[in-house]
Amino acid sequence: MTVNGQFPGPTLEVRNGDTLIIKATNRGRYNITLHWHGVRQMRSPWADGPEFVTQCPIRPGQTYTYRFTIEDQEGTLWWHAHSKWLRATVYGALVIYPKLGSSYPFRRPAKEFPVLLGEWWNRDPMQVLQQSMVTGAAPNVSDAYTINGQPGDLYPCSSQDTTIFPVRAGETFLLRIINAALNQQLFFSIANHQMTVVEADAVYTKPFTTNVVMIGPGQTTNVLVTANQPPGRYYMAATAYASAPNVAYDNTTTTAILEYQRGGSSRPVLPQLPVWNDTNTAKAFTARFRSLSRGEVPTRIDENLFFTINLGQINCSRPSFRCQAPNNTRFTASMNNVSFSLPTRNSILQAMYQNTPGVFTTDFPPVPPVQFDYTGNVSRGLWTPVSGTKLYRLKFGSHVQIILQNTNIVTVEDHPMHLHGYHFYVVGSGQGNFNPKTDPARFNLVDPPFRNTVGTTPGGWVAIRFVADNPGVWLMHCHLDVHIGWGLAMAFLVENGVGELQTLEPPPLDLPQC
Repeated sequence: MTVNGQFPGPTLEVRNGDTLIIKATNRGRYNITLHWHGVRQMRSPWADGPEFVTQCPIRPGQTYTYRFTIEDQEGTLWWHAHSKWLRATVYGALVIYPKLGSSYPFRRPAKEFPVLLGEWWNRDPMQVLQQSMVTGAAPNVSDAYTINGQPGDLYPCSSQDTTIFPVRAGETFLLRIINAALNQQLFFSIANHQMTVVEADAVYTKPFTTNVVMIGPGQTTNVLVTANQPPGRYYMAATAYASAPNVAYDNTTTTAILEYQRGGSSRPVLPQLPVWNDTNTAKAFTARFRSLSRGEVPTRIDENLFFTINLGQINCSRPSFRCQAPNNTRFTASMNNVSFSLPTRNSILQAMYQNTPGVFTTDFPPVPPVQFDYTGNVSRGLWTPVSGTKLYRLKFGSHVQIILQNTNIVTVEDHPMHLHGYHFYVVGSGQGNFNPKTDPARFNLVDPPFRNTVGTTPGGWVAIRFVADNPGVWLMHCHLDVHIGWGLAMAFLVENGVGELQTLEPPPLDLPQC
């Protein structure tokens, strides 16, 4: 599927404070929803988009109009399908410029380029997903990575269509990098050029210089680059960062070309990228992010939550888990041993607003039901989760801390965890099991990064904090789409506060019905 016949879809260019009205008509053959990734939609979760969470899908032939306002945000976000694997081809950039009269906190670049990193399958990705659901195995890995929809000339298919970024010698330009890949963290680099990171997830950062960017699915990173090399042609390249041992991944490299004016037509120079399992480089890069200003990091904690991030296996003979695997099992995933199950007869938000019983419960556990050595040798008796549509209820204005603990069930892996409707402060991370007595002393409460998607340290933990000031139902999930399909998700039900500005808006009249 495509949007307006384009792959990637259109880049939306708006200003901080703008109200967006986007009419989405489904002319494809699959149900679909759209998600405005990273937009903090105050009082408007009806526009958030995850299928059967905030809305029922837009069915073929139907139309739904998304309405929301950009409030106190600027930088690079993006939009994408939030319906099974349609995100493989339905996505685009959302560029939020400063308000008129305002400016960037750095010198305005001469040019700006969106850089959308994606994945490509040589068949309908929905069929790839369906095959894995039948067999119980992990889905086939992609056939290529892409930059702005093109794999690049290291593949046999696209030497004539490789994306080219034209620049002049001496000028400084801004790259708005978006990882729209379905299932893969990526390393990104430019031959012979350094990058200065100035923003991530639409939040300005303290600048730092790097030769390589590691970016997880869902994340955005803006970098300044100066064309200070001899005029020529230089590859931009991206390849996999695959943190899980013994798990298949697409071991190819996508390229685009940074081309200087009067740079000739010589073969571009290729950058040196990290090896696929270079977790040290990935961790070192992530650790350098700092907020530009102190912000308002919550210090009083009202809700202290501890979530384990687990893979696992489940028996196919259980209801709703049909498969034909030889050993009668299929892969699954969970948080606190709960594998998230989407409803099918109503969306969660509609059920909450209408007080419809039987669609969800609010008994998601705040801590794991069983404590164990999370990053050690885990007994196979702990590999099988329970299934349910379980939410965790938060009072409006409560200060929330979540420890996201990676586990060694099946394997350790860097899971990019995305929280809808909010940004959060990443106050700490570490290896091994989180120690509540000693680890908080090392938290950064001065200038922690403010993100909407964060990777969980392979074999470790990450701590985040936010204020629950956005009423509604907000999904938290792994942004590896294979994992959210296996159940690596949960949702928060944030109660209304006091008065109109702290109360969920009523649903729009054209909200799709199930």
